[in-house]
Amino acid sequence: MIVKRSCQRGVLLAYNAAVRCSAFLSFFCGCWIFLSLTTTQAAGLGESKSRFYYKDSRGFPASAGIIRHYWRTRIIHPPAQVDPNIDPKLRRTATIAEERANAHSRARCWRYVKDALLASGVVKSYPQSAYASEAGAELVRNYGFMRLPIRDPYSAPVGAVLVYGNRSRGHVEIRTRDGFASDYHSKNACFYPLVAVYGRFHS
Repeated sequence: MIVKRSCQRGVLLAYNAAVRCSAFLSFFCGCWIFLSLTTTQAAGLGESKSRFYYKDSRGFPASAGIIRHYWRTRIIHPPAQVDPNIDPKLRRTATIAEERANAHSRARCWRYVKDALLASGVVKSYPQSAYASEAGAELVRNYGFMRLPIRDPYSAPVGAVLVYGNRSRGHVEIRTRDGFASDYHSKNACFYPLVAVYGRFHS
């Protein structure tokens, strides 16, 4: 009886050892195949459009996802384009207006736009109209501006002057690279109805 139990125990031990050996070999082979594939990709033999393969500081193959584009915040509207036909001084106007703009409106939009136009040299004298609704007419009449065939404020080129409003209220702002500037700067266009977009072509 003792001999039979010892024999059974020996068979069981041998079986367990064989299972452990088989599991180890399977794990080892799996790791070897994975490392071989990764090494092949790291060597440039297997290229990927979504991952970059390299060797880490210990010499082991590793990979990382490829990031092709990065923006800190979500882009709702694309940046304004530069129109090469528009007077380049208007781009300087946009920069000045953005630098001088406040965080919030002070109800002096046309005054700030006038100051930026004068500081950049786009106009040689200070515009005399008092209301934002009159800005477009004066720029066309006295300073060589033209009404541009644009109905979407986000499609206006950098430096364009945008006039908004109706009979009771109005607003004027300048298109910047990433928004709009007057007495304040904003990523979004004014919510008043757009009257017209104005620009001046250089000679």
